Amino acid sequence: MATIKFLLQSKSGNSQIYIRISLSRTVSIKRRTGFSIDYKDWSEATSRPKQNNPENKNITNNLNKLETYVFDSLNNDLGNGKLIDGFWLESKINGCFNRVVISDNSLIINHIKHIIDTANTRKLENNSKIGLSKNTIKNYGTFLKLIQSYTKYLKKEILFMNINKPFVENFTNWLINIEEYSINYSGKNIEMLKTVCNDAEKNEIKVNPYCKQIKGFRLSNEDKFIVTLSFEELEQIRVAEMPDEALNNARNWILLGCEIGQRGGDLLSITEDNIRYKGNSIYIDLIQQKTKKNVTIGIIAPHVIDIVKNHLPYKIPNQKFNELFKEVCKIAKINEVVEGVKLDIELNRIKKGFYPKHEIIASHCCRRSFATNYYKKIPTPVLMNITGHTKESIFLSYINQREDKDTNADLFIKFYEDLHKNKHPELILIKNGTNN
Repeated sequence: MATIKFLLQSKSGNSQIYIRISLSRTVSIKRRTGFSIDYKDWSEATSRPKQNNPENKNITNNLNKLETYVFDSLNNDLGNGKLIDGFWLESKINGCFNRVVISDNSLIINHIKHIIDTANTRKLENNSKIGLSKNTIKNYGTFLKLIQSYTKYLKKEILFMNINKPFVENFTNWLINIEEYSINYSGKNIEMLKTVCNDAEKNEIKVNPYCKQIKGFRLSNEDKFIVTLSFEELEQIRVAEMPDEALNNARNWILLGCEIGQRGGDLLSITEDNIRYKGNSIYIDLIQQKTKKNVTIGIIAPHVIDIVKNHLPYKIPNQKFNELFKEVCKIAKINEVVEGVKLDIELNRIKKGFYPKHEIIASHCCRRSFATNYYKKIPTPVLMNITGHTKESIFLSYINQREDKDTNADLFIKFYEDLHKNKHPELILIKNGTNN
């Protein structure tokens, strides 16, 4: 007589529950039931979940239902001479719970994998080039791991057709309140979710109509924590004694970075090949990795000229630079307590609070320091041409500033006065009422 048993094949927090039909001593069939459980909640004695919470009781009811359904189907189909195999068992599991057979491409995890696998042949929109950048591929890989974690949390696969408004709201809640990711990181992943859904639809995969309404989010300007180094703090760093060559090298990167306004990856990639001399002027030419924009920065500060000419720092990884950055600022006594965010190493999460500035400083602060320090001292379009920002609104948001229309008017007045300062005044004859 055939027997049915439920079992686990792993000892994990999200173990799949299998059903096994033994038709004889030598013939058995096994398939996943679609249910999963923490192995600690599984009873080997009863081959069922322990009855210690409502969820486990619900799983037990479903397994009992499946056992009865399979037994009845087995007796009926054996009597009619049907082949009993793995396909038969899988169809009965789906039939018991009225499940729709899931095609591989209807799962979001599979499509993210497909994007990564075809990254080198993907044609970019509004671009004749083929192939995703390394950073983009890395972002998809990170997003895949995140979706895999959320899948385990839900204990079920995520279908494109199930990505509706409640799903997005629950996913957002999981990111922010359960996993405690930052607002910006959470919003970025909601944007990535929409990107994947859009790509799936372009590949003729059915997605939920709500996917078009998905919107990411960011911290408002009022909630941003902009950490920068003032000219006075940069001078503290310049004159501070560094105990070893690695810290001195990092100090040179900091001083250079705060004068050229580039992202960390672009800054740390500068070599002699990027430096150009024209008469008495020194320029740094580079192509920004993120935007592919050609940028030229003139070097004028004496201490930076000395670094470029005589002490050009050697390349170090960005993560190492961030570590040394903090140490350099600590030695230079950059101790002002400011509000910001910091990684909680134990929880591996970003935490908001008040910290000494040297504890929360990082490579991106160089670019922001440049933009902040020279804002209103140098025309904004000139600064934007160096930083690579294409819109003034984005540039001002980057340094957490609002547009100051008076400043623009004052600059016009100044430029106008400079334009006409060498011109001689002209006498203008004004007629009065007695003139004929």
